[in-house]
Amino acid sequence: MPYAWHDTAPEQSGAVCFRLEIWPHRSLSRQGFVWVISLTAAGLALPLLAVVGSKVLWGLLPFAALAVWGLWQGIARSYGAAHEVMLFGRDRLILTRSDPGRPDRVWQTNPYWVRTALRQNGPVEDYLVLTDGQREVELGAFLSPEERVALRDDLERRLAGLR
Repeated sequence: MPYAWHDTAPEQSGAVCFRLEIWPHRSLSRQGFVWVISLTAAGLALPLLAVVGSKVLWGLLPFAALAVWGLWQGIARSYGAAHEVMLFGRDRLILTRSDPGRPDRVWQTNPYWVRTALRQNGPVEDYLVLTDGQREVELGAFLSPEERVALRDDLERRLAGLR
């Protein structure tokens, strides 16, 4: 699942505080990233071995380096995609959405009044929203419908435990 729960309160304090991190699905892990870049660089270097010692190498080398750099930048940019962080305890809930190139959007409310809902008529299937009666915010719009349903169930269970 592209989300993770963390208990942020120390065990002996008796406080209840959770941190939820949500990120878009990444089909390539960090270790996979290293492998893809390494194999691409090796694959592009192999034909260049035939022209080592000639002027042709210096004509082809910039294009090979540009291809590896472009792949690196494309994959690295996908890791900096949108993500959401929710902190909540008994007295407050803070939801922060971070999008690349935009300032963070923050929503604060009392978790006692927060309700979750799945909207069928939203921009995506099973659109997950949080509401406190005054304002409604989306949560995990980049998740799959099944992940949003599972997240809603987890979130409702944890919010019910706070009440």
